[in-house]
Amino acid sequence: MAVAPHSLASQSALAVLREGGNAIEAMVAAAATIAVVYPHMNSIGGDSFWLVHVPGRDVRGIDACGAAAQAASLQWYRDRGITGSIPFRGGVAANTVAGTISGWGLAHEAAREIGGRLPLSRLLADAIHYARTGIPVTRSQHFNTRQKRKELETLPGFADVFLPGGEVPATGAPFLQPKLGATLERLATAGLDDFYRGALARSFATELAAAGAPVALADLESHRAQWRAPLVLEHSLGRVYNMPPPTQGLVSLLILGQLDRLGIDRLDPLGADYVHLCVEAAKRAFMIRDRHITDPAYMTVDPASFLVPKVIDEVAARIDRSRAAPWGAGKGPADTIWMGVIDGAGRAVSFIQSVYHEFGSGVVLGSSGVCWQNRGCSFSLNAAARNALEPRRKPFHTLNPAMALLKDGRTMVYGNMGGDGQPQTQSAVFTRTLVHGMNPAAAIAAPRWLLGRTWGQTTETLKLEGRFAPEVIAELRRRGHEVDVFQDFDETMGHAGCAIHHPNGNFEGGSDPRSDGTVAAF
Repeated sequence: MAVAPHSLASQSALAVLREGGNAIEAMVAAAATIAVVYPHMNSIGGDSFWLVHVPGRDVRGIDACGAAAQAASLQWYRDRGITGSIPFRGGVAANTVAGTISGWGLAHEAAREIGGRLPLSRLLADAIHYARTGIPVTRSQHFNTRQKRKELETLPGFADVFLPGGEVPATGAPFLQPKLGATLERLATAGLDDFYRGALARSFATELAAAGAPVALADLESHRAQWRAPLVLEHSLGRVYNMPPPTQGLVSLLILGQLDRLGIDRLDPLGADYVHLCVEAAKRAFMIRDRHITDPAYMTVDPASFLVPKVIDEVAARIDRSRAAPWGAGKGPADTIWMGVIDGAGRAVSFIQSVYHEFGSGVVLGSSGVCWQNRGCSFSLNAAARNALEPRRKPFHTLNPAMALLKDGRTMVYGNMGGDGQPQTQSAVFTRTLVHGMNPAAAIAAPRWLLGRTWGQTTETLKLEGRFAPEVIAELRRRGHEVDVFQDFDETMGHAGCAIHHPNGNFEGGSDPRSDGTVAAF
C-alpha cells in the first residue's frame, strides 16, 4: 500500500511494488514523482526525513537536512543591510544546502541491503516522464501560484518555469518542466552524488551565487545524509516513533503521550472535550519545543528525557480541562508533502519532503529547473536566540514523519504537511484511528483543527473547519479559545495520510480529500 497527496506519486510507488520492489525503493520513486507533480509543495531543491522499518530490525531514521552555508553568518546578512529577520524569498533566503537527494541515495543503498534490485533509472523513470511530457496543473498549484505571484515573479528563474507564457497556469492545463526532467535523467545516469560533487553541483553553485545566495560548491561537497536513531514513545497501544532534532518530532510524541494519560478514549472524537485536550496538549509540547529544540549539536538536553513517563505525567497534569491556557506564537508556515509505503513483507517507510514555504525561496536555477528551498529563513539573526544562524548549522525543522508499531502486531505509517499543524493532525489521525477505532479514511476526512500559523496563514488563532457542530465551536470559545471558522475541507489543515498493515496481511489506509492524493494498493 502507498499513500501520497498526489495520485501519480502513490501510483509510482505501487508500480515499483508490483515489479517486486520493496517499500524503500517504492518511496524513492514516489519522492521523485511528487517533486515533479506537486512542485509548489516540494522540490529536489529541498530537504527530507525518513523513518524506515524492516521487521526484525530496529526502526531507523534518515536525516537528509542541509546545513547553512559556510558563508551564511550574521555578518554576511549585516553586510547586506539585513538585521531584523532573514527574508522569506530570494537568494538571501536560499542559504542552506538542499539535502533531499542525499536521502534518496542513502535510502537506495539501504534498499539494496535488503535485496532491492531496481536500478535508479527505473525509480526515477516516472518523474522524468512527467517532467518532460507534462502533468495537469492541480487546483492547489494554480491557487498557490496565483496567491504568491506578486512576490515571486521577479525572482531568478521563477517565471520561466511557473508562469509559462507569463500567466498562472490554469487548473488542468498541461505543465511541463523539461529542464527538471533533464536534471533527473542526469541523476539517474551519473548517480545521485552528482547533485553534490559533480557537474550538477558546479552548475548549482554558479547559479546560486548569481542569485545572491551564500551556498557554495564547498557546502554542497561537504553534505552527507545521516542515519539517525528515532525518538520513541512507549504508548499504551505500542511504540510510536518520530525523528529527533532538528525536527519537531518530539512535539508529536509529547502530544500523544499526554493524550494517552487523559482518558480521551472516553470522549467523542468530534467533541469539544476532545479538541480542547488535544489543543492544550499541543501547547505544552510546543513550549518544550521552543525552549529546547534546535540543531542537536547545539542542544543542552537529551530530547528523549522528555518522553519518560514521569515527565509526561507532570506535563499532562498541568492541563486545565475547562479553560484554555495562554498561547503565544508558533513557528509559522511549511509547504510540505508526507507519504507512506508498506510492502507485503511488512517493510514500512514514513517520508516527508519540503521546500518550507510555497515554492521555497522562489529561486529556480535556470539550467536545471531546480527550485531551491528557504528552510534557512527559520534561523534567527539574534545571536542569543535558540536557533541563531551560524555557518554549517542545521535549521530547525517542522518536518516530522511518524510511525507506530502496535502491541497487536499492526504497523502504521502516518503524517501530514503544514508547519505547526503537522503534530496536531498527527494526533488526530492516530487517536481517531487507533484509540477511537475510526476507519483511517474517515479519521482523516473528519473535521480538523489547527492552533497557530501554517502555510498561507499568519494568525495564531485556533482554526476549526466549519463541519464541527455549532455547539462544539461555541463551547471551545467559552473555554477561552480564540476561534476562527474555516471552510469545510480547508487545505489550510494540511494533507494527511496513513497506511496500516495488519498481522494477517490485510491493509487499511486513507488519503486526504483536502489534497489531490489517493491510496494505491494491491
